[in-house]
Order: sequence, then structure tokens, then C-alpha cells
Amino acid sequence: MKKVTQCLILAAGNGTRLRPVSAGLPKPLVGFHGKPILEHVILRACQAGIESFAIVVGYRSDLIRSWFDCRSLGVSVTWVENPDYHKSNGISALKARGEIHENFLLLMADHIFEPGTAKMLLQQPLAADEVILAVDPNIDRIFDLDDATKVRRDGDQIVDIGKEIAHYDALDTGMFLCSPALFDRLQSATKDGNCSLSDGMRQLAAERRLRALEIGEAHWQDVDTPEALAHAEGVFDGYIYQEVIPESGARV
Repeated sequence: MKKVTQCLILAAGNGTRLRPVSAGLPKPLVGFHGKPILEHVILRACQAGIESFAIVVGYRSDLIRSWFDCRSLGVSVTWVENPDYHKSNGISALKARGEIHENFLLLMADHIFEPGTAKMLLQQPLAADEVILAVDPNIDRIFDLDDATKVRRDGDQIVDIGKEIAHYDALDTGMFLCSPALFDRLQSATKDGNCSLSDGMRQLAAERRLRALEIGEAHWQDVDTPEALAHAEGVFDGYIYQEVIPESGARV
């Protein structure tokens, strides 16, 4: 099994709901335990084994690029501009299609996670036309259940996914191990120039090509509101992780 070393991060949204604490910054640059959220995402992905990144930016992308230029993270980054950042996140993923040609890790720029979870996901065997989603079966501990994306499983197969589904048994953590086939499904699911990740995932689910991987008791948190950010600060308070940086130089 070939090692997965590339990660796609979706960081284009305008973060409207986080604006009470963002002071006009794009959401990926909002502080979390002393560092921008995006820095946490990058460093934790590096610890899991990722070596290069394609990062989709849109809203105030100049600030994100300038921030990166002033850091010495030592990672290889390809920037992908999404001028349609007001649309759903599936469009952001599609903008990166030309940069992704092998299996990859897909992460959200506003989700904090444990590196061990991403590492476990990267170790899973993946067929040429499928996606594996890391899911949390501990529904009772979720901070904002109404806003969470839910999944319903049949064994290890996900058969339905979405925020509004009535019957579910786990939650979408925003961490995916993907084959490039995801882009075909997103393209097929696009209607009137728009699609969400869940739209593409539903197509994969209908084909029995969307698998679930339980994260056990590992922590994660979507930080798209001030309340969720404060909750995540508490969940990860005192959490220490080793900053493993690849030897490759940065490429912008």
C-alpha cells in the first residue's frame, strides 16, 4: 500500500459566524491556544505523516498567504484560489482537482483534531474509487448537535450523510481519506454551479463506496462559532503534541 503524504485543506470560507471574535481575520487565522487554527491543522497533519499540502483559499486569501510567508513551518504548500468561496465547500474541493492525482487526506481548516486520528486514517487500505470518513459514534458528547453533519451506517458502510437526516448513528468529523474519484462525484453532484461535500459523499454512499472509520474516544471539534471555539479551547486545554516538520522546503 502506497503511503499517503498529500493533504487537501479547505480554507476558503468567509467564517461569518465566527466574526464576533475574528476581528475581520479569515477564520483559519483566528487564534486557538496561541496559534492560528490553520497552523494547528497543518502541524497535526504533519505529525500524522503528511508531507505536502494543497490549501484552497478564498476570503481574504492575501492575509493567509502573508501569514504563511512569515512563518517557518517547513512544509510544501500549493495555494489554490477559489473566487467562488461564497458557495458550498464541494466547490472549494473541486478547485483543487488539478493539484491532486493520488490518494489524499482531506481536512477542514476549522476542525481541530488529534494527530493520532489522522494517522490511523492514513493507515487504512483504500480502494481506487472510494472514500473513508472518520466518524464519531459518541453522539452524546457533541457540542452542537444541530450543526453537526450526521451519518447512518450499515456495518462499516455509510448509507446516508447530511445535517438534516432523521436517523443516524455517528457524526462526520471532517477528516477523510480520499481517492481522486471524489472529484468525479462532486462534479456529478453539482447543480446550478454549486455542491457540498455531503452531496458528493451521498453519491459514493449510494454506490457503497463510502466507508466509516470510528475514532473511538479521540477528541475533535468544529470551531465555526465563538461558542464552539471556547469549547474546543477547553477540550484541548493542556494538550501537547510534537511538531513534526518534513525536511522539504516551503513552496508557494
